[in-house]
Amino acid sequence: MIKRIAIQGIKGSNHHQVAREYFNDTIDLVECLSFHGLVDQLLDGSADKGVMAIENSIAGSIIPNYALVYQNNLHIIGEHYLNIHHNLMVLKGRKLNDIKEVRSHPMALLQCREYLKTQPHIKMVEDVDTAETAKRIQDQQLKDVAAIAPKVAADLYGLEIIASEIQTIKNNATRFIIVKTINKEIPKEEINKASIRFITDHKRGSLAAVLNVMSDCNLNLTKIQSLPIIETPWKYAFFVDITFETYDHFDKAKSLLNIMSEEFKVLGEYKNARL
Repeated sequence: MIKRIAIQGIKGSNHHQVAREYFNDTIDLVECLSFHGLVDQLLDGSADKGVMAIENSIAGSIIPNYALVYQNNLHIIGEHYLNIHHNLMVLKGRKLNDIKEVRSHPMALLQCREYLKTQPHIKMVEDVDTAETAKRIQDQQLKDVAAIAPKVAADLYGLEIIASEIQTIKNNATRFIIVKTINKEIPKEEINKASIRFITDHKRGSLAAVLNVMSDCNLNLTKIQSLPIIETPWKYAFFVDITFETYDHFDKAKSLLNIMSEEFKVLGEYKNARL
């Protein structure tokens, strides 16, 4: 059965590459120009699973996506890390001096900021997607516009790369999560990572107590991100990623954290992709 995979962006984007690498078989791509649109495709059954960027080694967390996962009751069933390669591409025959604007996703512009500073004649313009910008340059024959996108986008849309690997930090990776509306059960012996959300009370040391429980249960905290609870000013929910050697350790921690927290939820249990 062909899997329907929703991605943010279109063919040639980093999300597309992750979908191909993670599922490693024929997929039916569901292209979405926003993460909200991706979630909608999952909720109405138009897609079976989704690929969603969640953090970058340079720019940090994509904070709104944490809220999207929680608020829409999505389940994280896997993760994938992708090394990011940004390239400046234009219509064939155009030169760097011909370009007046460079358009791309805000994250891509941020990750290439140092290179773009060396080209003060080029205006930076935020756009919805890397590959979609490349496609539009070809479709509309935009002669004075460049895109920042993966190499595959230049191949797909007939553009010419005039500057390769322009990201500021060459060791640049993004973590993507694989999400689904229904939790995917995998054998507990294969699970060694989890994503959770919890809220602590206002008592001094509440967060420290929770973190101590994780340590006592032999959990390794790999990520912690706080988000304000809009309905309650100055109160925060914590999104945490943890790894562990055996599921029993996590199972014990779950029981304790459920008691200690005002609100506790497991967002996903899956395999650690960094091993």
